[in-house]
Amino acid sequence: MKKKAGDDAVGAWRPLSKYKEKIKMEKKPFGTVNDGAEVSLYSFTNKNGVTMTVTELGATLVSLLVPDRDGNPVDVVLGYDTPQEYIAGGCYFGAVIAPNGNRIDKGRFTIGEKTYQLPINDNENNLHSGPHGVDEWVWNVAKIDEEANSISFQVRIPDGNNGFPGNIDTTVTYTLTEDNAVTLHYEAVSDADTIANMTNHTYFNLAGHASGSIEDHTLILTADHYTPVIDSQAIPTGEIAPVSGTPMDFLTGKTIGLDVDADFEQLKFVGGYDHNYVLPDNGGKVQKVAEAYCEESGICMETFTDCCAIQLYVGNGISEQTGKGGVTYRKRQGFCLESQFCPNAINDPAFKSPILKKGEKYDTQTSYRFSVKN
Repeated sequence: MKKKAGDDAVGAWRPLSKYKEKIKMEKKPFGTVNDGAEVSLYSFTNKNGVTMTVTELGATLVSLLVPDRDGNPVDVVLGYDTPQEYIAGGCYFGAVIAPNGNRIDKGRFTIGEKTYQLPINDNENNLHSGPHGVDEWVWNVAKIDEEANSISFQVRIPDGNNGFPGNIDTTVTYTLTEDNAVTLHYEAVSDADTIANMTNHTYFNLAGHASGSIEDHTLILTADHYTPVIDSQAIPTGEIAPVSGTPMDFLTGKTIGLDVDADFEQLKFVGGYDHNYVLPDNGGKVQKVAEAYCEESGICMETFTDCCAIQLYVGNGISEQTGKGGVTYRKRQGFCLESQFCPNAINDPAFKSPILKKGEKYDTQTSYRFSVKN
């Protein structure tokens, strides 16, 4: 059997001696947002020296320090140094997206007998729930559990906000585990039938956020089918197509850059990988769906989710801009693995429905677990 990239990564972690005891949560000022409200940074460190830093602005993952194979801390997520940059930026770095991630065709959908119109903010579509969404809001810190390295953020999305029905009470809990996973637990309840399809838009670079292109990262995706798009609008055709024999195939692992610019219509439509992969049916249970590896740092990242699909985006649209520490970010300097329902699922009966019924609970979980490979 052919060995896959990163097969020997799990369990290869070497704890750093200086982190024999877990460091308590640290809270630091981050700055102010447009209305003058102050926001903070909350940092959690486990016994292995992994440090997760989040903020209530957008329930955003701001920093993730992971020791590389030599024990040097590497910040593996893209971001900014100030709240104002997060609000002004157009890439959703590290943010939670709610109530709906990805695209809705022409921003229009029907639930029951009522049709809803959302704002158009991506070509002719609604993307990530529209402009000035919860990625720009200050969430409430509902709970901090220092023993569990966990923090919960809550927000109510009011009825009619950006056109979505229902008052949607939303919770996101970040947990940093002792086996080096960042777990996101999404929960929501609405007082009317609505859409619930939350995700996180962290851009990962396992060589470090300041290291340049991620095209040399090796990626495995367990999905043997994906959803082709109609054109550059990036709305799926409704087909669930096999990856076999196409540049979309990551089943046995390959570098992101190997086929990203291939002469393949789907990649040309959106300038590289920005496609939804349909995951194996696991009965709604959490399963491993992806593994990324950076030979330079030795860092591996496994992705686990109970969702039915995941969007692979390789930062084709990152415009040249200033990121954390004054670093210049450019095209394909980070990749995203966004757990979700299929894009435009609300309008396509071929896909699992993202409708959340009144009074029912939306409850889903995604984890990113880190290790090193010798």
